[in-house]
Amino acid sequence: MHLVEFSQRSSWSSFGSDLIFLFGKQMTPFTFLCLVAFVLVEDSSLDAVSKTMYAIHVFILVLACYGIMIKSNVNSVHRYTMIASVGYLTVCQVSRVFIFDYGILSTDFSGPLMIITQKITTLAFQVHDGMCRKQEELKDDQRRLAVHSKPSLLEYLSYNINFLSILVGPCSIYKDYIEFIKGQHVQHRLKRVKDSSSQQNGWDKVPEPSPVRAVINKLLVCACCLLWFFIITKAFPITYNVDPQFISEASFITRLAYALISVQAARPKFYFAWTLADAIHNAAGYGVSGVNERGEVSWDLISNVRIWEIETATSFKSFIDSWNIQTALWLKSVCYDRAPYYRMPLTFVLSAIWHGVYPGYYFTFITAIPITLAARSVRRNFREYFLSSPLLKICYDVVTWAATQLTVCYTVMPFLLLAVEPTMQYYRSMYFHVHVISILTLILLPSKPSSFKSEIQALHSNNNVKED
Repeated sequence: MHLVEFSQRSSWSSFGSDLIFLFGKQMTPFTFLCLVAFVLVEDSSLDAVSKTMYAIHVFILVLACYGIMIKSNVNSVHRYTMIASVGYLTVCQVSRVFIFDYGILSTDFSGPLMIITQKITTLAFQVHDGMCRKQEELKDDQRRLAVHSKPSLLEYLSYNINFLSILVGPCSIYKDYIEFIKGQHVQHRLKRVKDSSSQQNGWDKVPEPSPVRAVINKLLVCACCLLWFFIITKAFPITYNVDPQFISEASFITRLAYALISVQAARPKFYFAWTLADAIHNAAGYGVSGVNERGEVSWDLISNVRIWEIETATSFKSFIDSWNIQTALWLKSVCYDRAPYYRMPLTFVLSAIWHGVYPGYYFTFITAIPITLAARSVRRNFREYFLSSPLLKICYDVVTWAATQLTVCYTVMPFLLLAVEPTMQYYRSMYFHVHVISILTLILLPSKPSSFKSEIQALHSNNNVKED
């Protein structure tokens, strides 16, 4: 069934079933219960008026940007959409933070607006690529994801406010979502298996693979994260890092250790939300990326986190590539791959603006710029000397793992503290040591560019990008 068929129907008797199809190909009891759970968690503290106003914000942004999509020239639709969506999101963030409840992490419309902003801008850039730019001007990913016609209102609304991702995302590719709605998602993603098989029967002639195993595994991860949150996270509050008595009495090593433990303890709440959102999509039959090396169907197309890779990361970049993956892909597609100059600083600034207006966000992302450059410089200058023997390589991995975890802890602390005063208090207690080391590294280490091939791979690689 195509989306256009929905708009041609006049019978109200089929309206309910069409809505189910519109907002998800399979609204299973599990996905419905997960949706209800999310709504209860998200909106339990809000009155009816607040809920209505928050919904209005969502529809204002979506409908305004659809008007831009339809009326604007394809040469500039991506610019207008980016300015309008990020601008509206910023205004809402400012009103929420500075007018109503600064410092209180309440759940409201800003989360859905952040996800919708990603979707709206991603689609606008893909329409610009498909209808304005020449094929030879596009990079491989841009050519593959380009959209060659403007979506209808129904398609636009379905993509942006479908129930699977309206609350916590993640952002998915428009073409993938439309294939899912049309029932072609699995066949398209597994097409390469059929093409490479010598058998006559391909994946398009067998039932769709069941997501039950993948969903159960992700729910078990959610349960572990929830248990960790109630037992460990509550025992190591982030705010204790800036407690005056703790700073004055504890040694530097003790403060460093507590900071590391408290930040590690804060991660499972993000793991829980992203993994549950991924499970909801998988339960609806959405999220097949292909087949892994064992010949099993992979349900990680829109996964937002790779927990093992994060906890074992040996570089700042590998950590970033495994954390909030779909947001990283969005930043790469709308900013990093398109900015003519200062790509990395501009990408970090856009990320900070998208996250909100708390000063801690800007401390985090601005601090990440010299750290990323310094880590890249150290890797280029020293890594090759540790590859000559397995023992040296293990030692290198252990040292870089510890350095990465400590550096990430130092970098994200303002993100969790939010305000300027506690952030500066924490940095002073840490003697700004990571800032100093990063700047000295950039000054003292020689600039050693990598090979052309590795540079190209670094610019365009992300472990979560799935090829057709």
